[in-house]
Amino acid sequence: MFKVVVFDFDYTLGDSTNGIALSINYALEQLGHTTKNIDEIKKTIGLSLKETYFSLTGSNDLKETEQFVKFFKDKADDVMVKNTILYAGVKETLSKLRENGYKIAIVTTKFHYRIEQILNKYNAYKLIDVIVGAEDVKVEKPNPEGLLWAINYLGVEKTDVLYIGDSIVDAKTAENAKVKFAAVLTGTTSSTEFGSCSNVYIGKNVTDVCNNVLALVEM
Repeated sequence: MFKVVVFDFDYTLGDSTNGIALSINYALEQLGHTTKNIDEIKKTIGLSLKETYFSLTGSNDLKETEQFVKFFKDKADDVMVKNTILYAGVKETLSKLRENGYKIAIVTTKFHYRIEQILNKYNAYKLIDVIVGAEDVKVEKPNPEGLLWAINYLGVEKTDVLYIGDSIVDAKTAENAKVKFAAVLTGTTSSTEFGSCSNVYIGKNVTDVCNNVLALVEM
């Protein structure tokens, strides 16, 4: 049924919580804001940096937001890769997808180059056909621009594509792009919340989804 599998990154393929928290709190401190606890920060993971700043401070001041993004990036360049892990079984699942002829893409609000750095850390970059990051689009998720760009780049039909993510934003992105969506429960969104969204499967993790939706051999 599917030829292409597109993944979100944060809380789908891996966990960058510690790096994100360090970068967010550094940026907030530089702008004179109170730092946030990990639970507050977790709720923003997967949002664009502009949306994150608004969510945590209530400010939509354009200049402040641009400064926040710059400070975040400066800190993240130092701490993000070493504070990011791929989930257990992810690299093996990606390899199995490739062996079974699937094309693989990542569409994320993380910077494109950061995903490359993380994947290279785990010797997994060669498993991915295309990455669409924050700097590659004009409007971020749930706008479908990035997902549609990946589909066009790979030269396939929307019906050939399965998008896998961990959040309602991901579900809405798939809906807006008119592609099928499968949810993972490795993030902060519950199966009950996903039940209100159109999906083909709700799995405990990426391996679970791929084994059940794409009929991969259990690993």
